Amino acid sequence: MKFLIILLSVLFSITTFAGETNLKIKAKWLLAHEPIDLFKIAADTFTKEVSEKTKGQFEIEILTISEYEKKYNKGKRLMWNELIPLIQNSQVEMSQTYTTDLGQLSHSMYALDLPYLFRDHAHAQKVLEGQTGEKLLNGLEASNLKGLAFTYSGGYRILPGQKKISRLEDFKGTKVRTSLSPVAMEMFKILGAKPVPLDLSEIEEGFKKHQINEAESTYARYFPLGQDKQAKILNETNHSLLLTSIIMNKKFFDALPEDYKKIVKDAAIVSARAEREYSIAKALETKKEAIFKGITVVTMSDIEMARVKTALNPLYTQFGPMVGSDLVKAIQDQK
Repeated sequence: MKFLIILLSVLFSITTFAGETNLKIKAKWLLAHEPIDLFKIAADTFTKEVSEKTKGQFEIEILTISEYEKKYNKGKRLMWNELIPLIQNSQVEMSQTYTTDLGQLSHSMYALDLPYLFRDHAHAQKVLEGQTGEKLLNGLEASNLKGLAFTYSGGYRILPGQKKISRLEDFKGTKVRTSLSPVAMEMFKILGAKPVPLDLSEIEEGFKKHQINEAESTYARYFPLGQDKQAKILNETNHSLLLTSIIMNKKFFDALPEDYKKIVKDAAIVSARAEREYSIAKALETKKEAIFKGITVVTMSDIEMARVKTALNPLYTQFGPMVGSDLVKAIQDQK
């Protein structure tokens, strides 16, 4: 009890009136991934929602990596894989990061990388905002992270590259950039391709160095990250969603009064929806722009897509024990 009182007194200046809590709170939200405009949608929406609901008492400082380095890291360069530890160690209170990275802390998150798991965006929203999504987010708590909501950060994954992939056989021998997700890497192995784990920011360089022929990415990242300079073909596989999660330091969240916890959670859902809607619209806009610029967009026929899905069915059996077979079934059965 004494520890909690001390913690609250350090973090907040507290007064209570008319049954409501009036807190002066400050939190840092680090924008750690590109493209910034995509991630800033969620951060800006969250900040606006929280500020309005707390009458300006909850202040969010939104920082890019360079701004954080200059202001809080003595100018020292911050690596992308340092983001999660920053939040766990209370150096940053909030951010938004890939579920593939969070899968290293909670293996259930890797279920979201299973190919053709979601029927459409409506199905995904019901899962991510429902009991199954909450269960996935709660799996992070053992790592001192509070998962607040799921965002898209690009939506469906496609394969920008240098080769047309219109048949199952076209994957064979292709070097494909993937995340570190074991599900993603095994998926391309099954298809006969060679997975090459790289960060999304390394895709353009990966093409230049001939490390890859294709790259898991999204429409939203195609032009902003310079992928169009090397990859003149867009293979619209739409095999999975590139998902991120809004996360907060758990101790910070737990120290909030109950009314503020609800405000934070509600704001996260509102901001996640706004970001997902933006991602969907951005994908359609980018596809039109790509076609206008002469970029080739390849979509598999229904027959070939069915062949790919059938070839990938063993992934569900292989990774069921890791991610939770019941969890996968709950996602598939979601109406």
